[in-house]
Amino acid sequence: MTKKRRSKKTPDKIFPLVPKNEPGSLVPLETLEPLQQYLAEISRYPLLSREEEETLTKAYYETRDPKLASRIVTANLRLVVKIALDFQKFWMQNFSDLVQEGNIGLMQAVKKFDPYKGVKFSYYSSFWIKAYILKFVMDNWRLVKIGTTQVQRKLFYNLRKEKSRLLALGFEPVPKLISDRLNVPEKDVIDMEQRMGSWELSMDAPVKEGSEDKCLDFFATDETTVEAGVAREEIRASLKGHLAAFKEQLQGKEQIIFEERLLAEEPKTLQELGTVFGVSRERVRQIEARLKKKLRVFLQKRIPDLGSYPEGVEDA
Repeated sequence: MTKKRRSKKTPDKIFPLVPKNEPGSLVPLETLEPLQQYLAEISRYPLLSREEEETLTKAYYETRDPKLASRIVTANLRLVVKIALDFQKFWMQNFSDLVQEGNIGLMQAVKKFDPYKGVKFSYYSSFWIKAYILKFVMDNWRLVKIGTTQVQRKLFYNLRKEKSRLLALGFEPVPKLISDRLNVPEKDVIDMEQRMGSWELSMDAPVKEGSEDKCLDFFATDETTVEAGVAREEIRASLKGHLAAFKEQLQGKEQIIFEERLLAEEPKTLQELGTVFGVSRERVRQIEARLKKKLRVFLQKRIPDLGSYPEGVEDA
């Protein structure tokens, strides 16, 4: 029987465990079977208020005290179970497997979290939890590791996209054409098509009904690691708050132009806004340029490390 592939880091290697009977301790999952016993155990740990979370995460960030880390982790174990339940339909085996992997993701989140960036820990940690759970599912689905080699991972993330592109261009997406466009061996294309065709889990499906999160959103690709993906979401959440604060300072034409030109998914043209305001297209352009300068100054004051953010962030 093939042994399940687990994350290299296990809970007790990340944070030292304190005795089970000590309040706030982190208990190894192996001692908590069946699942009902584990759920009863984690329900004993009190949740953190927003103020407590901020105090603890800042204290851990500054001191790296394992006891503080343990307190943060145990207060969020129920979050792991909640997220794992969303993925249970993809893993019809031992539910504790998902919980254990999610716990490891939670611990990684504690280690990586920067409490001074204005993002809630629960929001930040959810990406790490989902990433570890889905990586486990990917590694163990039917005991076939779909994304083992670089070529397989490239195909896993791009095969369907490339097929869609070819169909849109009017070409039949045959393996030879796909292999030429992706610069991979034709036999690997055929092999991946067979694997993915027999894999009932739709990676393009939402994690749960009504959710905008898709399974593939939480996997690391060749270009994007889990950490980079989480950091990107962290930046996005932080910027959203800063942009909302900037908008509150605006009035009249500036506020409307900010909403309709810089925030809208489908920005209105300069001419359209000029017609609304009864001014020239050039005048709207001047107001927009002034707004961008004001926004850049505003963000530089609120985000000291703005220069390290991805290109284009300063222009919202």
